[in-house]
Amino acid sequence: MSTSVLLVDDQELMRMAFRMVIESQADLRVVGEAATGEQAVTRARELSPDVVLMDVRMPDLDGVEATRRIVASGSDARVIILTTFDLDEYVYAGLRAGASGFLLKDAQPAELLAAIRAVASGDAVVAPSITRRLLDAYAHRLRPPAEPAERDERDEGDSEIDSLKREQLVALTVREREVLMLVARSLSNAEIAERLVVTEATVKSHVGHILAKLQLRDRVQIVVFAYEHGLIVPTRR
Repeated sequence: MSTSVLLVDDQELMRMAFRMVIESQADLRVVGEAATGEQAVTRARELSPDVVLMDVRMPDLDGVEATRRIVASGSDARVIILTTFDLDEYVYAGLRAGASGFLLKDAQPAELLAAIRAVASGDAVVAPSITRRLLDAYAHRLRPPAEPAERDERDEGDSEIDSLKREQLVALTVREREVLMLVARSLSNAEIAERLVVTEATVKSHVGHILAKLQLRDRVQIVVFAYEHGLIVPTRR
């Protein structure tokens, strides 16, 4: 069964280039294109693609907001943010909006294809080293864990969300919490398996349970979750 891809970029030449690379593969197919964020949201709803390659800077609606709307709609599409710079100011916002990772526009064809396949299978496309630099660079945007006295000052909505997340964390087994911390420190499945002396299949199973219990989309969201809830302390620059 082939993986369907929606191309979103305001430059026609970029869409043509991506299409040529993707359609050279028997297991991948381009089902549509969009030149604006608004079009992306509409096409994602109409075409139900498996993966969306989403440019960040576009007219009328940027890629971050388009991603947020696609995810909020309940779409199963996995979004890969396309950016020119590896620490583009929009990338972290894109990940928080629900993107499954990001890819540089000048990535090699093999990297593009590998990213699409990885995301389609439920994995993420942000390399461990890039994840660390990304979150460290944007650490000041993360909400620090609140002190007891501060919690009383939160509005009711935030308190309910925090309570839910605490309950979800408690639902994790000891091993799942251990795997969560290692994923949050950007270790790959292979590295986690070696450290815990288990198989990669076992690690993948644990990650799946973590995603389900915390209601997260992929391992990138696990990293963001861990930083936002004070499980990992970001490097200060």
